Parts: sequence; structure tokens; C-alpha cells
Amino acid sequence: MSAKKATQKPAKNTTASGKTYKGFSDEERDAMKERAKELKSAAGSGPRAAKADGESEVLAKIAEMPEPDRAMAERLHAIIKASVPALSPKTWYGMPAYANKDGKVVCFFTPASKFKERYATFGFNATANLDEGNMWPTSFALTELTPAEEAQIVALVKKAVS
Repeated sequence: MSAKKATQKPAKNTTASGKTYKGFSDEERDAMKERAKELKSAAGSGPRAAKADGESEVLAKIAEMPEPDRAMAERLHAIIKASVPALSPKTWYGMPAYANKDGKVVCFFTPASKFKERYATFGFNATANLDEGNMWPTSFALTELTPAEEAQIVALVKKAVS
């Protein structure tokens, strides 16, 4: 009798709800690769160089976006630079983001096309001073930027850095 090696099948990776987990999506993996590049790049540059490079990197990422994401990102970039010049543009997971003087991301834009969603997102990280009571929003769905949304974004970003 010959000894056969049993072929081992990989264990199914299931979630608590019993659904099979298939791992990260291609878009999520791409975002993680972008973040690794950003961290590597930032480690080799000083704060002044990082600020200048951040601006050009953000503008390059915006230019790569399909419409209507590109127009929305361009407008958000202009709004944030004009209303809160203390924030520095930088990429964060390959998306436009704006950091405080310590280099911590305060707010960011996620284009709908990045993760094949039906709307773009404008969000805030924990460094944003938006705390109000026991619960407050940290991201907003965007389908269009009208003067009303622009005014709300200006107010939120100003509050976030206060």
C-alpha cells in the first residue's frame, strides 16, 4: 500500500454572519499600495518639501479622476485652500486630503469612481474638532456641489481645525 499525501484544501474564511470573506477588493489593495508609497515618500522629505510635493501630488490625482469626480475634487480643493490655508494638501491612500501643521489628515475626498460607489464622500478623521455631544457625522455623501454644500463644507472645515 502506497502512502498518498493528502491534498489540503484551504480553510474557508467566514465572517460571523456565515458569509464567505473574499479578502480585499482590487481597489482596496490599490489604496493600500498608494498609502505605502506615500509613507515611504514622506519619510525622505522635510516638512517644506512635503507641503510643495503634497500640492502637486493632489493636483495630479485630481487630474486622473474621471468626471464628475474631477470637477468636484477641483472645487473642494479650491474651497479648502481659500477658507483654511493652514491645511496642507497631501495624498492619503491615493486620495486628496488636507493635513494640519502636525501632518495629520483632518479631511479627505473619496471619489465615487475609486471604489465604484454611487456617490463621492467628503470625510473627517479623528483629528477634526467636530465633536458635538455623544454623536456627530464624520463623512458626507456628495452627488453635487452647490453653493449650499460649499458653505456647509467651509463651516465644517473651519470648525474641524478650530
